[in-house]
Amino acid sequence: MDFFQEQAVTSSDKAFFRLRKEIVEGVIPSGTKLSETELSTKYQVSRAVVREAINRLEACNIVERKANIGARVVSLSPEGLIELYQVRESLEGMAARLAAQHMTAQEITELNALLNSQSDEVKNAELYYQEAGDLDFHYRIILGSKNSHLISMLVNGLYHLVRMYRVQLGMAGPRVTSAFDEHRHIVQAISNRDPELAEMLMRRHITYSKNNIEAKLQNSL
Repeated sequence: MDFFQEQAVTSSDKAFFRLRKEIVEGVIPSGTKLSETELSTKYQVSRAVVREAINRLEACNIVERKANIGARVVSLSPEGLIELYQVRESLEGMAARLAAQHMTAQEITELNALLNSQSDEVKNAELYYQEAGDLDFHYRIILGSKNSHLISMLVNGLYHLVRMYRVQLGMAGPRVTSAFDEHRHIVQAISNRDPELAEMLMRRHITYSKNNIEAKLQNSL
């Protein structure tokens, strides 16, 4: 399953990818009402194409429909963060456990190479922005679990909502170097084929990230 190598075959795909990117990165702020008319003008596509893109984003949990309001971007809130990260901690902990059992030696080598390539960037700049897909540490471990149900739940169901919190609130400042070190330790546990340690370290890592984002959210209220 190579989720992020999807090709934008149709105009609907293009609108979906563009709208998803703008929402995740905060170009379209959380809580924003989505107007089919405005978006169809902006993207130069029909309202039907925009409607289909919005429906797909609703399935990704980054757009919601409210009675008498219509479709809008989900709001980032402390309560939503806690609920999301409780699920994420459990599922990604399981993914790390399974990855320690099922990732191939080549995949582990590539994961180490990814971290090595990011090392200088993390040291020199207090920013740890990870591109989607193969360049994303968490995404690789999710795929490394080799469990199709788990991959679907995380990638299709939660991944982009998690990215909204991470990209907009969680990957800058002093948390950067500690998060990177935690990634190193998780990969070491996977390399050592230690499922219990890999799961424990991943769950702890996600809890620390949640605490960091929660503090930023509270300060912004």
